[in-house]
Amino acid sequence: MRRQILHFFLAGCIGFVVDAGGVQLLVSVFDANPYLARLLSFLCAANATWLYNRSVTFVGRGSFALVGEWTRWMLAMSAGFALNYVTYAALVFHFPTVRAWPVLGVAAGSTLGAIANFLSAHHWVYGGPANGLKSRP
Repeated sequence: MRRQILHFFLAGCIGFVVDAGGVQLLVSVFDANPYLARLLSFLCAANATWLYNRSVTFVGRGSFALVGEWTRWMLAMSAGFALNYVTYAALVFHFPTVRAWPVLGVAAGSTLGAIANFLSAHHWVYGGPANGLKSRP
């Protein structure tokens, strides 16, 4: 369990870089709407964390059906993202500094979302018994 938490945290760091970097790039360079940009950056981050977690954190657990596992992952991460996004949107709406630097809002919402995401990944997406495999195809 400690190993899973550590690797889930590392995956979350990767996801944070993808999410925060993506939203900041879209807002700063492309003048994108910060609310819509966040939805796109979340999708990119969720895919990045899924790839890491299925390959490292939860290797040998869960389903081998790639599309089914990805679908469960995206649904599970959406619950954590809802908590994360509400925090982000409120900060962007109320604080001009966060509107200009949305990475700050991403950081604030990430802690709430991370807890929900780990619990749903551990118990639902990869909640099956370990199958003893060291790696996946």
